[in-house]
Amino acid sequence: MISVNNGKHLPEVYLCIMDFLELVNTRQSCRSYNPAQTVEMEKIERCIEAARLAPSACNAQPWKFIVVDEPELKKKVARAADASLLGMNRFTKDSPVLVVVVRESANLTSKLGTLLKDKPYPLMDVGIAVEHFCLQATCEGLGTCIMGWFDEKKVKELLGIPVKKRAELIISVGYPASDEIRKKIRKPVEEIRSYNAY
Repeated sequence: MISVNNGKHLPEVYLCIMDFLELVNTRQSCRSYNPAQTVEMEKIERCIEAARLAPSACNAQPWKFIVVDEPELKKKVARAADASLLGMNRFTKDSPVLVVVVRESANLTSKLGTLLKDKPYPLMDVGIAVEHFCLQATCEGLGTCIMGWFDEKKVKELLGIPVKKRAELIISVGYPASDEIRKKIRKPVEEIRSYNAY
């Protein structure tokens, strides 16, 4: 057991023993999964818990995560995500689990802030929660890929998502087929950081 700041004790399995920058460096979009390894649902539940604890504007928590692991249904959702003509998302058929992220209605104060400030707070909130999910998945030894390109209407039909709600993202989840960590291609820090002025 390990004691954390609030005095509670957690089993060691719940803690990611990794420097945060190392964790961020290790997380990558995984598009090739090991078909022989099934994903333990307790690991998915810890990823959901990490997402649940994410911050959101006015604590609106405007998200719902639909875990799709039933084989036939997962195939149908994968087909709805497969943009073959563009060569995107074909790997979803081999993903052991797909998680569909639905944007839920925000609370009144978040809606008001969105209107007054012309900023889509619920979308920001969903993005933060999804990243929490994916970082926890990395701690669990799982690979993920966040997808925004899919047949939303079809996915909503398959999963019984109400017409007025948005299925914003799909996360593929599974054990990576390879341990290779690719070199990240990012803008140099000088291009994205300044002090005290633009």
